[in-house]
Amino acid sequence: MKYHTLLFDADETLFDFSRTETAALEDTFLAHEMEFLPMHFERYKEINHELWSELEAGLISSQLLRTERFSRLFQAFKLDLDPVAFSGEYLVNLGRGAYLLDGAEELCAALSAQGYRLAIITNGIKEVQHERIRRSPLSNTFEQVIVSEEAGSQKPESGIFDVAFAKLGLQAKDGVLMIGDSLSSDIQGGNRYGIETCWFNPRRAANKTDIQPTYEIHALHELFDIIG
Repeated sequence: MKYHTLLFDADETLFDFSRTETAALEDTFLAHEMEFLPMHFERYKEINHELWSELEAGLISSQLLRTERFSRLFQAFKLDLDPVAFSGEYLVNLGRGAYLLDGAEELCAALSAQGYRLAIITNGIKEVQHERIRRSPLSNTFEQVIVSEEAGSQKPESGIFDVAFAKLGLQAKDGVLMIGDSLSSDIQGGNRYGIETCWFNPRRAANKTDIQPTYEIHALHELFDIIG
């Protein structure tokens, strides 16, 4: 095998987080007898992206992110809602969303059957990520699931990769491949750590950064061409 261990990002690499996020927000708004409008979602996405970028840069904590995104959203639309209570309800709903991207289940089943070691490294909230994986068809697929909130470090920091290597009992970086959809966290993190990387880019977005993956794929099944 060219690679013996494959480290996967979770959201928008194997899991359909956009679908999960939309459903969770809508359900939480409806629980408060409020209509969830497209403008709410668009503004939420902007705020959430800003805050996750700040988290990756080490500027805020995941605990603050949980509620700050709703504080800003409610302020923007002058909504009389408690961001702390709303966040708790939203996270419960988010944990129920175990939707997979096309080809994810088949890919992971085939890789596991072929003897590859599989693990997930995800920036996320621990109870949400573990619950979503537990509910999914991939629940018994991965040797380890490393969540940034538990690791005390998030991609692209090297600390989360240190945790992954320790949990997997790995020392040498040869034969390990990081697969993910984010240039700034997955690919940059893997590059900095000294392992090879594969950018999952199904929308064929232009890479306007100086972050260069080892490989680029546009569909999950194309991973077989790389590792074969």
